[in-house]
Amino acid sequence: MGKLLGKKNIRGLRNRWLRSGILLTIAIVVLFTVVFSLGIRSYYYSAVRTGLETKAQSASTFFTGYMSRTYSQYYQSAYRYTEGFEDKDILELQFINTRGVVEISSYGISAGTSPDTPDVAAALDEGRTGHWQGRRSATGERIMAVTAPLVSPNGTVVGAMRYVTSLRLVSRQIGLLSVLAACIGLVIILAVVLTNLYFIRTVTEPLVELTALAHRIAEGSYGIQAQKKYDDEIGDLTDAINEMSEKIGESEKTQTQFISTVSHELRTPLTAITGWAETLAYDESIDADGQRGIAIISKESGRLTKMVEELLEFTRIQDGRFNLNVEALDVAGELEEAIYTYGNLMKQEGMTVEYAPPETDIPMVLGDGSRLKQVFLNIMDNAAKYGRAAGRILVTIGAAGGWVIIRFRDFGPGIPPEELPFVKKKFYKGSGKERGSGIGLAVCEEIIGRHKGKLELENAADGRTGLVVTVMLPVMKEEDLTI
Repeated sequence: MGKLLGKKNIRGLRNRWLRSGILLTIAIVVLFTVVFSLGIRSYYYSAVRTGLETKAQSASTFFTGYMSRTYSQYYQSAYRYTEGFEDKDILELQFINTRGVVEISSYGISAGTSPDTPDVAAALDEGRTGHWQGRRSATGERIMAVTAPLVSPNGTVVGAMRYVTSLRLVSRQIGLLSVLAACIGLVIILAVVLTNLYFIRTVTEPLVELTALAHRIAEGSYGIQAQKKYDDEIGDLTDAINEMSEKIGESEKTQTQFISTVSHELRTPLTAITGWAETLAYDESIDADGQRGIAIISKESGRLTKMVEELLEFTRIQDGRFNLNVEALDVAGELEEAIYTYGNLMKQEGMTVEYAPPETDIPMVLGDGSRLKQVFLNIMDNAAKYGRAAGRILVTIGAAGGWVIIRFRDFGPGIPPEELPFVKKKFYKGSGKERGSGIGLAVCEEIIGRHKGKLELENAADGRTGLVVTVMLPVMKEEDLTI
């Protein structure tokens, strides 16, 4: 769960980074593209309009300077000017009379029409050059028109000269430039995404590795080291975690050595105490109170001896001296032998072990019989310790789904739900009042784990009190020769 949570947080960091960086980049690029497109559009249309206005004003001035006063002479002059118009391939030249009707057109087809647009009204009514942008009513083609007034020498507006140009090529050019701007924007976004992904990877990948390493250290892999890839803040974090791991490993090693030394030192006096207690128990000269005291000494020395043995077992696991003698094993037989051995001891405590042999044959498993028996005895001892008030322990064995499943059920108070995830950790004793070393289940977990099995603890689900301990061992397979 911790590893998944760590990776989820890293993914959240990556997503937040990408969202903030990419969204900002996209917004900037889109804004730039829109502004650029609008600017290009304004620039081109403004350039076309300015060019047409300059051309129209110059031509109007030139034309009116030589224009006769009579209408027929005006018409003839306009006709001759239109005939000699050099830009007829790209522009349409129109001469418009004072009624707003096209008298002469370089395209011919416009003659006799009335444009009735704001540029014509500005030239005829106000005597100024006007412009208009829109679409031809007949074809729908987008055009721009500039109209300049033709003023006689006496100051009277006698007509207008109008230039009309198609905006198709201009619109195409604007479109191409807009597409080019969009492509450049996409390239910029892609470049930003790739560079961000690369940079984020250089940050998140080391964090993922360090998170996994930290969880491994938390689970007991003390002393392991992470590879330092960057000489920066992440590198400093790597150094700090490596130093922490090394110091924890040294502390753990010192603790293990201390436990091993003390345990060995305690074995000799405990053996002597137990021996003398057993000897004195047969001394008839000791009265009843003395015998009761000797029994207490014998019982407590036995408890201490068991604790010392568990501590020594723990140090063997920590030092790597814990080995299994693996063979094909009748686990049901080992369980029944453990129940018989412990059952007699439990009768002295007023407790019974309820066990019904399985109705079908239990498959063989690969395992170490003495180690598994050690697990069974430890679990039953815990069940007797915590479920003493109920006076009984229920044991079952069966097989399902490729597993041999053994369950031990006591009828004591159970374990608080918040403590269940920690009870298999070494030296964890919880809130119970029972005495013990706190490493028995940790040793059992190690033994079952090395058998490729599972050790699970849960409170009874039938509404009654009690704890259910489940041991699952894989059924022996032909190819499964080693553990």
